[in-house]
Amino acid sequence: MTETEPIAYDVVVLGAGPVGENVADRTRAAGLSTAVVESELVGGECSYWACMPSKALLRPVIAQADARRLPGLSAAVQGPLDTAQVTARRDGFTSHWKDDGQVGWLDSIGADLYRGHGRITGARTVTVTGADGTERVLTARQAVAVCTGTRAVLPPLPGLAEVKPWTSREATSAKEAPGRLIVVGGGVVAVEMACAWQALGSRVTLLVRGEGLLARMEPFAGEMVAEALAEAGTDVRTGTSVTSVTRENGTVVVVTDGGDRIEADEILFATGRAPRTDDIGLDSIGLDPGSWLSVDDSLRVTGSDWLYAVGDVNHRALLTHQGKYQARIAGAAIAARASGVPLLESDPWGAHSATADHCAVPQVVFTDPEAAAVGLSLAEAEAAGHRVRAVDYDLANVSGASLYGDGYRGRARMVVDLEREILLGVTFVGPGVGELIHSATIAVAGEVPLGRLWHAVPSYPTISEVWLRLLETFRDD
Repeated sequence: MTETEPIAYDVVVLGAGPVGENVADRTRAAGLSTAVVESELVGGECSYWACMPSKALLRPVIAQADARRLPGLSAAVQGPLDTAQVTARRDGFTSHWKDDGQVGWLDSIGADLYRGHGRITGARTVTVTGADGTERVLTARQAVAVCTGTRAVLPPLPGLAEVKPWTSREATSAKEAPGRLIVVGGGVVAVEMACAWQALGSRVTLLVRGEGLLARMEPFAGEMVAEALAEAGTDVRTGTSVTSVTRENGTVVVVTDGGDRIEADEILFATGRAPRTDDIGLDSIGLDPGSWLSVDDSLRVTGSDWLYAVGDVNHRALLTHQGKYQARIAGAAIAARASGVPLLESDPWGAHSATADHCAVPQVVFTDPEAAAVGLSLAEAEAAGHRVRAVDYDLANVSGASLYGDGYRGRARMVVDLEREILLGVTFVGPGVGELIHSATIAVAGEVPLGRLWHAVPSYPTISEVWLRLLETFRDD
C-alpha cells in the first residue's frame, strides 16, 4: 500500500552507513534537500560489525603485546586478557547496536530518514517499503546515490548454511571466545580476527587457500604477520582449501583438500565481499541486479546523468575511509551539477574527482605487528609499466623503534618512480606503524619530489626517522 503521493527531494541516498551519511552531509551543506533510506542501523557496517568493533577488540591485544616488550612492565601483563571487559568496551563503541546517536546526527543536518527497504523503481525514483509493508515513493530532482555497501560472501559448500558459520558480523559481535576457532581466508578480516580471538582465548586455525597472507600488500607484510600469528599460537596453514564443513553434535568438522580433519567450536569464513545491489531495483533501469556499479571519477554511474554509486558498491576501494572520501567528492559533484557549475574534470586532483582511488589508497591492518601501506606495491608499479626501484630498510635499526619495545621487528619499503623521483607506494610493517601511514599518504598523493622530502626532517627519536633512513638508502645505493 502506498501511503502518500510521491515526495520530492533534490537527492535521495540509499544506505545510511558512513558513505551515505557523508553524501547527505555534503548535499545538505550545499542547500539540497536530501532523503536517506536505511533498512538496518544508521551508521552501517563500519559502526556495528566492522571497523569500530573489530578495532575495539584488537586495541587491548596490541596494547598488551606492546607492554610485553618493555622491561619493568612485561611481568605485570603476562596474564590473559579479560575477555568480558574487552567485549563490554567493544559494545560501548557500537552503542550497544543502537543507532539513536546517528539518527540524531542526521536530524541535525536536516536530512530526512526513511526506515525500510529502498528500491529504485524508475528514473530518479525510489520506493521505500517499511516493516509494516507501507510504501512511500521518493523522487530525486538531481541525484540518487547508491551507498548500500557490501555483504560477506560464503563459498558454495554443500550444507554450509546448516553449520551456521560466522561471517565478519558474528566475528566482531561475539560475546565469548570460542574454545577452538577455524578462520578461512587470508585477507584483512581473517588475520585481524585470528589475532583478536587468539589473544582472547581461542585456539585458532587459519586456513589460507593461497600461498601467503595479505595478498594485496607487499609479500613481506603477509610473511611477517603470518610469522607473528604462528608465534602467538595460531596454526597457520597456507595452500589449503576447505572441501567440506559439517557440524556434528555442536562441533564444526572441516575436511581440507589435503585430507586433514579439523574440529572446532566455530568457523569464520572471511573469503570476500559482494555488493548489496541484488535487491535495490537495478533491473528497473536496465542494470544487472547484484552487480558492481561502474562509475566515473565523480562517482556517477556510467551511462547515467542522475545515478551515483559511492563506496564499496563501485568496487574501487573497499575501505571505509576511501568510501567517505568518495562521498565528499560525489556530494560536491552533485551540488555543482545542480547549480550549473562546471565540474573541474580537467583537474585530476580537483574537488570533483576521486583521483586518490587510483594511486593513493591507504590501509592499515591492525594485527601485531601492524601492516600499513599506501599507493602501489612494487609488483603493481612494475605491471603498470613504471620504471621503479624498491628501497627497503629494517625498522629495528631506527632508534625510535628500539625505544618502542625490546626485540622490535619491522620493515619499511618505498617504491620510487625513477623517471620523476617521486614515491608511488610505501609499506610499513611493525608495531605502531599505523600512525606512520598518513605521512606516506601525503607524500604519495602530493607527488612530493624526493629532493623536497630531504627537507621534511623527522623528529628524533621517533619511528618516523625511518623516512631519513629510506632516503639515505636511496641516495647511497
